Amino acid sequence: MVKTSDELALMRVSGKLLASVFEMLDGQDFAGMSTLQVNDLVDRFITVDLAARPASKGQYGFKYVLNCSINHVVCHGVPHDREIIRDGDIINLDITLEKNGFIADSSKTYMVGNAPPAAKRLVRVAQEAMWKGIKQVRPGAHLGDIGFAIERHAKSNGYSVVREYCGHGIGREMHEEPQVLNFGRPGTGLKLREGMVFTIEPMVNQGTRKVSTESDGWTVVTNDRKLSAQFEHTVAVTSDGVDVLTLRRDEKPMLERRV
Repeated sequence: MVKTSDELALMRVSGKLLASVFEMLDGQDFAGMSTLQVNDLVDRFITVDLAARPASKGQYGFKYVLNCSINHVVCHGVPHDREIIRDGDIINLDITLEKNGFIADSSKTYMVGNAPPAAKRLVRVAQEAMWKGIKQVRPGAHLGDIGFAIERHAKSNGYSVVREYCGHGIGREMHEEPQVLNFGRPGTGLKLREGMVFTIEPMVNQGTRKVSTESDGWTVVTNDRKLSAQFEHTVAVTSDGVDVLTLRRDEKPMLERRV
């Protein structure tokens, strides 16, 4: 759970590489692409350009390097050559990367082309909710502080937070202790210590928080088929706050901004 300084240095390498994957994707026009094409693009970039390993590929029997979750798909969407991304969609890309034995995990919800205003608002609030949680991270804080901040922001904007899925510890394994819930009470749960590394990854729904898993055993959807958006970063507890290991260059102002 708690990483040494040497382990944290290696995790920062993995995190920086994963951030560069999203920076590459930021320049893509997804409209008209299949989700499998996006998967293959990321596979090549991680393995060839970055000389790293896509950690999701083969994990738990999953065959692909990413999850791609479109519109009402909450998480764990499976890439397919017949699933075409269209103008106006929102799509979450959830990607893991391993380098030197350590794994980083991050996701971003992209707005494709002319996304409707309601979709843009949901995506914005979901990203803000993640940052609300991240800004609670410091030694002596509690996991409940993170979950409370996330859910309060989502609810205050008229949205709900999925409770069945959550953040997690990460390091040599993709999923380690502790679980990092997206709801909670301040001052409750595990007390944070310097060197802890985990993900914060709220899934925010336009309507009900209730979700179901489809027949493929992977794809999770909203029960009311309304939109869902997710953002995720891998973070480390530092001596005086938080280090966002998967931070992208365009997000640096978010560390200073009050969201």
